[in-house]
Amino acid sequence: MRDLRAALSDGPLLLDGGMGTLLESRGNDVSGNLWSARLLRDDPDEVRRAHEEFVAAGADILITTSYQVGFGIQLADDEVELLLQNSVAVARDAGARFVAASVGPYGAVRADGSEYTGDYGLSRTELRDWHRRRLEALASSGADALAIETVPCLTEVEALCAEVAELGATAWVSLSASSTGWRPGELADAFAVIAATPGMVAAGVNCCAPEAVAGALALVPPGLPGLAYPNSGERWDAQARRWEGDAGIPTDGAQEWIASGARIVGGCCRTTPADITRLAAMLGR
Repeated sequence: MRDLRAALSDGPLLLDGGMGTLLESRGNDVSGNLWSARLLRDDPDEVRRAHEEFVAAGADILITTSYQVGFGIQLADDEVELLLQNSVAVARDAGARFVAASVGPYGAVRADGSEYTGDYGLSRTELRDWHRRRLEALASSGADALAIETVPCLTEVEALCAEVAELGATAWVSLSASSTGWRPGELADAFAVIAATPGMVAAGVNCCAPEAVAGALALVPPGLPGLAYPNSGERWDAQARRWEGDAGIPTDGAQEWIASGARIVGGCCRTTPADITRLAAMLGR
């Protein structure tokens, strides 16, 4: 494991982009409930090659393809354990400077859209119980940090942070700024919980429109590095069934995020290695 916290103190680090987007563009089917994790099981070399594209584009940090892998829902426990460990090994083999083990919200594993609402009907204690085994497995996998991402509600933030504190892990938490699960003021409350949790190296937002980033970063408490990896600037037109608008991460926006305290910047859904290359050029890489 490498010291991600120390690297962040030296300056911004570049994250990768949308793995599902890249794998699909390479001709793979990622439409099932396991999303890109299916390829981790069936064709790990293809996952490694996709990771390598992001490294070649300039990414300092790779996020593993474990986002939708969890115990007790889709797969046998021994297969889940193996996939979690392999997700880190495959990313490491791609030559990444840092590897962050993806921990998606409970709703991501259910694959029913509740990751965007936080509407689970579970208590904080129940969420702690459900997340515990996966967090333990990924914390022992050799990853440099846990990438706890797309968290849609305060209750799940509290549950995850309590588990990270008990585990003594290094982690970041990224909130889903587009979730309908946030009541007024709760984004700030969530960032305060994250900042008070030992082992946290950064906090911010992902899987949201680029224009939602700046306002969210303004809520991150001073002293805690920010992170931002939004979706591309496109919007899905459900009636026309097509993406519209300008694709990519706005480099002027990314410069603003860094000026506001972001130390990890990259992309989420529908962002590509080309987007990461542009961000790397902005950073003078």
